Amino acid sequence: MTADACAEEALDVVPTVMRFIRGEMRGSRTLDLSVPQFRALGHLRRNAGTSLSALADHLGLTAASTSTLVDGLVRRQMVYREPSPGDRRKLALALSVAGRRTIEESIAAAERTLAVRLTALSQEELRSIHQGLASLQRIFAAS
Repeated sequence: MTADACAEEALDVVPTVMRFIRGEMRGSRTLDLSVPQFRALGHLRRNAGTSLSALADHLGLTAASTSTLVDGLVRRQMVYREPSPGDRRKLALALSVAGRRTIEESIAAAERTLAVRLTALSQEELRSIHQGLASLQRIFAAS
């Protein structure tokens, strides 16, 4: 297999898997969160202390729209703002206990459903996928 053929296959398969995962996580979300709110919680879980502008970039929203979205999450006590450690004039965003619990429950539900799907594979196939994912993590984690 060539790198080009592998890249082509990854571009076909990865979006399909991600749609499944996102669908499962959205399906298990609680408290009637919008998709952007849910994505914001997920980003803050991976990037504690992120700025509003970094969150806006991730979500593909304007700073004003993201600020409104964050205001709603703050009112629901899922996110809080704190002074940025590097610059007291800026604010850093972080998950509250309730926000962390919400996103982690959704992730756990998606993992359970994904594990059920993966039981259809042999041990050899599972091992191969595990090795492939570890390789992808290694080459893309630094990006």
